[in-house]
Amino acid sequence: METESLSITPSHIIEYLYCPRYIYFMYVLSVPQREELYYKAMKGREIHQRKTVVNPEYLRKKIKVISKEVEVYLTGKNLRGIVDEVLFLSDGTASPLDYKFARYNERIYKTYHTQAHCYAKLIMENYKVGVKKAFLVFIRSKNKVVEFDITDKGIAKVDLYINEIGEIIENNRFPRGTSSKSKCLTCTYRNICVR
Repeated sequence: METESLSITPSHIIEYLYCPRYIYFMYVLSVPQREELYYKAMKGREIHQRKTVVNPEYLRKKIKVISKEVEVYLTGKNLRGIVDEVLFLSDGTASPLDYKFARYNERIYKTYHTQAHCYAKLIMENYKVGVKKAFLVFIRSKNKVVEFDITDKGIAKVDLYINEIGEIIENNRFPRGTSSKSKCLTCTYRNICVR
């Protein structure tokens, strides 16, 4: 399905991957999820805001950054988002860098991969440069920097998710819920969702 009139964010995609019904409740029925109740989401926003004013000229020489842009709002054909930092590297490519109010536990979660691929897609569309890597900074692990590859397969998945979300919204379709019952226990929509 073509989603010309929709503008999807990485958050929409993360919510969709958690449970497709998030999209239905939030964007078809317009039922807010009351995110202000979630400490980590609010703390993460506060950290992002602080990072934009603390040492804005700092370049990460170890990963060969030659320049950067901070808190960049980017829009594409049907995707939009704010990238914490767009890094321009010495090899002529660019990379997204995202701050996470989390500890690094030796793995990169699917949500982090997906979000980074969204940002990579936006960077490629807006700056017309290649994106080979993404970087995460784990605040609660002494600002540990972790890098991972951006792949064509990951970008293709972002396109697929955008189309699937667009199909739910444009057709007012009530989707199948998550197969993980444990997610339902903490879901903000558990009181109105029919299982």
